[in-house]
Amino acid sequence: MTKRAESKHKIDRRLGINLWGRPKSPVNKREYGPGQHGQRRKKPSDYGTQLMAKQRLKGYYGNIGERQFRRIYEEAVRRRGDTGENLIELLERRLDAVVYRMKYVPTVFASRQFVSHGHVTVNGKRVNIPSYIVKDGDVIAVKEKSRQLVIVLEAVALAERDVPDYVSVDHGKMTGTFVRAPKLADVPYPVQMEPNQVVEFYSR
Repeated sequence: MTKRAESKHKIDRRLGINLWGRPKSPVNKREYGPGQHGQRRKKPSDYGTQLMAKQRLKGYYGNIGERQFRRIYEEAVRRRGDTGENLIELLERRLDAVVYRMKYVPTVFASRQFVSHGHVTVNGKRVNIPSYIVKDGDVIAVKEKSRQLVIVLEAVALAERDVPDYVSVDHGKMTGTFVRAPKLADVPYPVQMEPNQVVEFYSR
């Protein structure tokens, strides 16, 4: 699966939310941060609110590195339209995010590893770059040799999340299509995401 089970839980505890909506999240039992001062709640400043919004979005997509996340933001700024919506679209076009949305794997962390280990094809060609940007109409499939892996079978059977309507998938054939770019309202986040706060953070 993934080597980041512990850090996933640390991200949840630090942010004080069940970021991925998983039933095993420690926040389900302890809705406060780690450490002896974790239960103290201060009203965050504007900067703190914006930073938290950025950490939520970064963390949700497998805790993307700061340099890579900033590059995604800069690309969102270059594109026409609302920068916040562009940011969400670029994040959802990442191959690891699409594989996660298609329920080939149970977590975003597992998705990144699944892609990098060469289990996924795009339009019939093997792609092992998790940050690969998927285009409208691209067909994303699990390689035939990988379709009976336990991680895949378990993910398909998970009832805790649904496949959104901007991707279509046939779990019998383990193949799916990225139909269109989503808007913020289309993305099934378990917690509220505020991309405009992220834009404000980088615009300071």
